[in-house]
Amino acid sequence: MRRLTKTAASAASVLAIAALAGLGASSGSAAAGYGIASGQSRSAATAASAARIAVGKSSLGRILVTGQGRSVYLFEKDHRKASTCYGACASAWPPVTTSRAPIATKGVVVALLGTRKRRDGTLQVTYNGHPLYEYAGDAKAGQTNGQGSNAYGGAWYVLSPGGTKIDND
Repeated sequence: MRRLTKTAASAASVLAIAALAGLGASSGSAAAGYGIASGQSRSAATAASAARIAVGKSSLGRILVTGQGRSVYLFEKDHRKASTCYGACASAWPPVTTSRAPIATKGVVVALLGTRKRRDGTLQVTYNGHPLYEYAGDAKAGQTNGQGSNAYGGAWYVLSPGGTKIDND
């Protein structure tokens, strides 16, 4: 029995390593230039590993971005303890999700980075208590097309490295 358990654990480890290696492979075309294998959604790739949050430069100054350089947003309608963006809202504003503790890169305040469990059980990345989202209208890294939008009952803003909304009004 012990030998079978070790064999099963070894096989699971090999499969996990192979699966992770496949995420970084460029065997297919990259979806929208984000290094995601053909046919795989951005959120599925993000959920398969730890999300990375970084600081990027934009026309609004230094803002938080994903590891792929995509702007992240806060939703003012959200409560600090829970996301209120589901259904059509989550299609337009996909939550930044992770399978484990997110990774802070240079310029990100580690103490402000965290997670909250969504209704479906996935972990959504938070910063300074704000659940984080991408915007489907940002076609490429560095865009901030969702900035200042008022949709789904609240306003959307990019965040500063300090964890506050950047309001360009």
